[in-house]
Amino acid sequence: MLYGIAAASAALLLTALLVALLRVPGLRAGIVDRRCRRPVPVLGGVAVVAVTCCVTWAGQWTGVAPLGEGVGRLLVAGGAVALLGLIADVWPLRPRVLITGTAVAAASVVPYDETGFLGGMLAVGWIAFSALAFRGLDHADGLAGTVGVITAFGCGACAAAEVMDGLAVLLSVFAAALTGFLMHNWHPARVGLGACGSLFTGFLLSAGAVFTRAGYSLAPSAGVLFCLGAVGAADVVLVVFSRRVARRPLHRRGPDHLAHRLRRLGITPQGAVVLLGAAGFSAVLVGVLVHTGWTGTAGALWVGGGALLAVLVLLRVPVHSPRRDAPPQVTGSLRVRNG
Repeated sequence: MLYGIAAASAALLLTALLVALLRVPGLRAGIVDRRCRRPVPVLGGVAVVAVTCCVTWAGQWTGVAPLGEGVGRLLVAGGAVALLGLIADVWPLRPRVLITGTAVAAASVVPYDETGFLGGMLAVGWIAFSALAFRGLDHADGLAGTVGVITAFGCGACAAAEVMDGLAVLLSVFAAALTGFLMHNWHPARVGLGACGSLFTGFLLSAGAVFTRAGYSLAPSAGVLFCLGAVGAADVVLVVFSRRVARRPLHRRGPDHLAHRLRRLGITPQGAVVLLGAAGFSAVLVGVLVHTGWTGTAGALWVGGGALLAVLVLLRVPVHSPRRDAPPQVTGSLRVRNG
C-alpha cells in the first residue's frame, strides 16, 4: 500500500518534470501537431511511457512490487507499441502498419490458455481497436489523458478485485503518470500525447482489462470490456460512419470527432472534455460493478444503448462549413456574396 502511494507520487512528479523538459526539443525538432493553427509538440507520450516503465520496473527489480505472471511481458509489448507510435510521430506511417504492429504485440500477450483460441483472437482485435481508438481521442486537449486516467482506475479496480497486485500497481503508476502529463495538456495544451503515448495508453488499458477478464465467459467479458472503452469506441463508430456517409477517406483527419461536434454545439473546449470524462466515468463505473458482481450484465447494455444514442444525436451536428456554390457576383460598385 505504502509503495503504491510512493510509486504513484513519484510517477506524477517525474512525468510532469520530464514533459516540461521535452517540450522545447519537440518544438525544435518539428515533432508537432497543429491544433487551432498552433504547433503543439507531441513528445508528452514519451515521458508517460518512460516514467511508467522505469517506476514499475524499479518495483520489480527491488522485489517490493513484483509484476507477476504475464504483466512484465505486457509492459514490454506496450513499450514496443509506443516505439512504433514514436516512429509514426516522426515519420508518417500507413494506418495498416500501425494496425498490424499493434495486433502482433497484442497477440504476444493474450493469455490463450484462459481465453481459448476464439476468445484470444477476439481479444487481439479488441486490443488493437482500443489502441487506435485512443489515438483518435487525442484530437482535443486533455481528452485522451482524462479518459485514460479514468479507465486506468477502473481497470486497476478490476485487477485488485482479482488479486492481481502487480497489474494493479502498474495501472496506478500509469494513471499517476497520465495525471502529471495532464498538467501540461489541459486546454490550451502546451504538449500533446502523440501516437507514442496514445497507442501505449489504449494498448496497456485494453490488454490489462483482458487480463482481468481471462477465465470468464465470453459474453459478460465483452460487456465489461466495452464499458471500460465506451468513449473511444463511440468516437470510432461516429467518425467511421460519418466519413462513410460523406464519402471521405477514413485515414484523413477531420473535425468530426466527439469533442469537435460538442464544440459545434457551443460547448467550451474544457466543457467538452469534462462532459466526455463524466460519460467515461459512468461507463467505467458500470463496467467495474458488472465485473465485481454488484450488478448484472444488463448494465453493459444500458451503456451500449447510451453510446449508440449519443452517436446518433451527434451525427446530426454539422462538422463542415457549407460550400459556396457560386463565386461572388459584382454589380456596379456593389459586391454581392451568394449564400
